Amino acid sequence: MIEVNNLHKGFGDVKVLNGISTKFYPGKTSLIIGQSGSGKTVFLKSLIGLHTPEKGFISFDGRINTNFTIEEKRQWRQEIGMVFQGSALFDSQTVEENVMFPLKMFTKKIQSERLERVNFVLNRVNLENSNKKLPAELSGGMQKRVAIARAIVMNPKYLFCDEPNSGLDPKTAIVIDNLIKEITEEYNITTVINTHDMNSVMEIGEKIIFLKNGLKAWEGTSEDIFKTDNEAVVEFVYSSNLFKKVRETYSSETK
Repeated sequence: MIEVNNLHKGFGDVKVLNGISTKFYPGKTSLIIGQSGSGKTVFLKSLIGLHTPEKGFISFDGRINTNFTIEEKRQWRQEIGMVFQGSALFDSQTVEENVMFPLKMFTKKIQSERLERVNFVLNRVNLENSNKKLPAELSGGMQKRVAIARAIVMNPKYLFCDEPNSGLDPKTAIVIDNLIKEITEEYNITTVINTHDMNSVMEIGEKIIFLKNGLKAWEGTSEDIFKTDNEAVVEFVYSSNLFKKVRETYSSETK
């Protein structure tokens, strides 16, 4: 479990996060949503340790990350998987080399052990026999699956995804959403996703946090969104005609 308690973060005179508190649980997909400038990116970077809070704390299964020793931080880094926006694959490396990179950096496994693990996770994301391909030979959805395979190759406790559906068509985006949710449940990972994709909210939003002006303005599930009277959430989520119709349909069915 990840616990965030009264998190504050700013840059100079600009306050970005203003006292956010929440919890993320194992086996659940938690989504962070909000308009540009709401603090989503800074919040995610704080969770993965790229930003140090000015006030408050973040704990991982009871361990506060700002209190880690160098060795504890190294161990914690090995417990984290990250799926970057745009996949962030090494263009000059094969699929196999991209996925194997964390194993080479953080473990003392021999080559045969590394390859066995790489093949296992590639098979899990339905990319078996793609080892020798380069990223340029893959579709956007396949590249994203390689990124997910690399993120889980170390068998992480915590998985962070930054706009995992960016640049994907709606059908492929649903495939990626479902894959992340399946892996989260299968391996009991604490998964946090930074997204602007409302389809993701509907598909896998077991817990949703809506940020506005650096504050947690709302928290709930995808089902709760249909029932909320929070004006900021309604304005943000139902800005499209599609979601207005979905909300109207849901409201009429539950009366």
